Order: sequence, then structure tokens, then C-alpha cells
Amino acid sequence: MSMAATLTAVRIPTFHQRHLKQHFTAPSSSSLRLLNLAKMEGSEISEQVVGEDLGAKKKVFVAGATGSTGKRIVEQLLAKGFAVKAGVRDIDKAKTILSSANPSLQIVKADVTEGSDKLAEAIGDDSEAVVCATGFRPGWDLLSPWKVDNFGTVNLVEACRKRNVNRFILISSILVNGAAMGQLLNPAYIFLNVFGLTLVAKLQAEKYIRKSGINYTIIRPGGLRNDPPTGNVVMEPEDTLYEGSISRDLVAEVAVEALAYPEAFYKVVEIVSRPDAPKRPYHDLFGSIRQQ
Repeated sequence: MSMAATLTAVRIPTFHQRHLKQHFTAPSSSSLRLLNLAKMEGSEISEQVVGEDLGAKKKVFVAGATGSTGKRIVEQLLAKGFAVKAGVRDIDKAKTILSSANPSLQIVKADVTEGSDKLAEAIGDDSEAVVCATGFRPGWDLLSPWKVDNFGTVNLVEACRKRNVNRFILISSILVNGAAMGQLLNPAYIFLNVFGLTLVAKLQAEKYIRKSGINYTIIRPGGLRNDPPTGNVVMEPEDTLYEGSISRDLVAEVAVEALAYPEAFYKVVEIVSRPDAPKRPYHDLFGSIRQQ
């Protein structure tokens, strides 16, 4: 497994690809009040309410948007018809990495280590979901994994609460619970924890999310590859996979599809890709995983 693997109340209406034009729109001001109210009360929103006004696209905030996986998530969201608010630490750098000329993309400064108040300002009132694709950079600071992968993720969850955003996608890693899986001697588990107990930090963040009450999907990919996808996605329940790899493009695809299907709500999924795996629709993949 590469170092890249160390990455990281309303049920939002289902947005299937064939309905992109119809559904990736914001409601009118009156409908928006109903939508926000339903977010807090757990009501279902009818398609009629969501589709009243075709004035804007559904907006997703992506933390870690210039990272190797984050930028792919941004690209795929834009390609699927979403509006994207890219949270980055360096705006000038982001403009060289992301499609800054795209009118559906907004780049904002956001550092997950600086607390939930600043993150809430960055997320704003117009984001309907948050994708966390952050990950610490290896260095001499052994607390860095905790600052980013634990406390940073917690800060992001708290920022969502302050903005009444009730859909959260986290890119985590397989083997985060390796100790409980009997994988203490797994070379990947040992290597990834050398840098400040990275996997332990990620696991603690996952636990916080699951207790927060927010509508989450936690995605645990295997070793991350930068090359184009080969094979098809294999999706398993938590604490199942202890080896395997997957293209970052497929990880981004899974994250985007998790926004579309209620079958992905409140679930932890582990993913790799295999050449001999059958191609399955995402509602089947997510539907095959039981809520814990």
C-alpha cells in the first residue's frame, strides 16, 4: 500500500444521473426555507419542492480539493452537473490545479486545522453536502495525522452542524481498525501507523462521525493508485478488506455516487478494484452493505 493510502434532519433527495438536469437545482427562496427546516427535522423532501426553481445547481463543499483524490472528486462532481465549492489552504495553488475558469466552481480558503468557525464560514449557507478528502503530509511533526485526520475531520463535522449540512462523505482507508481485525503484523498497517499512528487517528475521526447524528458515508479505499482504473469496484462491509488497491478515479467515483443513492446513507464501505470483479450498479453495491 502506498503512502497515498493515508488519506484521509433531511435525507437528501436521490439524484440519479438520468435526472441531473432536473434535480441538480436549488429550490426557490420559499422552498429553501422548507428544505432547511426539513434538514433539521428529518422530513422527506418531495421532488416538486426541490424542482420548483431551476436557478442554481446543487452545491457540494470539498475539503482537501487540491489533493490527489480531492481534485478528482471536484472534477467528477463538475462533470456530473454539481456546483462545487473547493476548500483549499492555498488559493493561488488551487487555481493552477483546478478548473478555475469553470463557472460552477468556487475556490475558498479552508484549513481543517483552524477550527470549526472558520470552516463554517467557508462552507456557507449554500452547500448541501460536504466531502472530506483531506490527508496529512508526511513530515517530522508526528502530531500532523491527529491535527488533520482526526481533529481536522471533527472540525469539519462541527462546521456542518453549524450550517445545518446533514450529508457528509469521508475518504478514509482500509485497515483503520486493523488491531481489531487481527492485522497488527500486516506490513501495511505497521507502515501507515509509523507516521504518528495515522490509521488510529482516522479511526477516532470515524467514530466521532458515527456518533454525531450526521448522515454519513465513510469510504475506506485500499492502496491508492494514480493510474486510470483497471477492473471494477469491489465493495465490502467495514473491517473486511486487508489488502488490495484501487485507482483514485474510482474512489472519486464512489464518493460522488454516494451522494446519489440513499442506499449509501449511514454506512461504512471498503473498496478495492479487481479485474475479475463483475461490474455492478452503485445502488446494488451500496445496497449490499448493511447499516451498522
